[in-house]
Amino acid sequence: MHLAARITRGVAVLVVGGLVAVAVPTVSGAYAQLSSWPIFQPTEEPTEEPSGELASAEDDPIGKKMIDELGDGYVYVGNGTAIPKGVPAGCENPAWLNAGGMSASLSVDLVDRGARDLAAGITSLDDEGRIVTYTVAPGDALLAIGDRFCIANALAIADLNHTRTIQPGEVLLLHPDSSIPWIPYFSPDDAPAGYQQIPYQLAVEAMSAAAHADDLEAMRAIFADDLSRLFPNSAHADVIAQALAVGDLDVLRQMFA
Repeated sequence: MHLAARITRGVAVLVVGGLVAVAVPTVSGAYAQLSSWPIFQPTEEPTEEPSGELASAEDDPIGKKMIDELGDGYVYVGNGTAIPKGVPAGCENPAWLNAGGMSASLSVDLVDRGARDLAAGITSLDDEGRIVTYTVAPGDALLAIGDRFCIANALAIADLNHTRTIQPGEVLLLHPDSSIPWIPYFSPDDAPAGYQQIPYQLAVEAMSAAAHADDLEAMRAIFADDLSRLFPNSAHADVIAQALAVGDLDVLRQMFA
């Protein structure tokens, strides 16, 4: 299914190896109309996907300004983020996972540099031959997985997949569909200071487990009994309610990867 709406959001330059921390103003009102999104309506216009080429700083005023200030030792990866070139080592076109607010995206298509110690699992591809998921092998570690696929912020793989640890046999999403909403793991978007995140995290983890078990009824029950009340902004809960009403498990598996 093609989803009609994409998530508009502000951007921020993230810290990479403690080297850079530059903030960019957030777009105000980005989530004001979440509950009215036609996100589960088919569209004849194809959803834009990463092209496999690095985002061009010249095409983005924020990126151009960043590279002008940081110099040629950095590369712009979109979404207001610049990272040092050659991170991970030997990667000409490093990928960057953006997971925040209620959206997740990948800056560039992944390249598999081959199985190795601590990253010996197998991949699955979509119809266009792009790496989408990775099945964890015994002994695997996130940093090694990131090195294999040239993902510069490898620890973000855990956040993207709503987990603190990875286990053998677990199927990790590596290339999210940016047109599908993604549910934050640690706390909901717009959570106030002092928000009690543990009940929220447990409910999200339960939703993830049910989604991967193809148990739609369990997801509906967890949402109704626990998760729905934990969103400070009810419009964000409405996005999940719409997905559950449609019952598309492919969509729900990414929302709760």
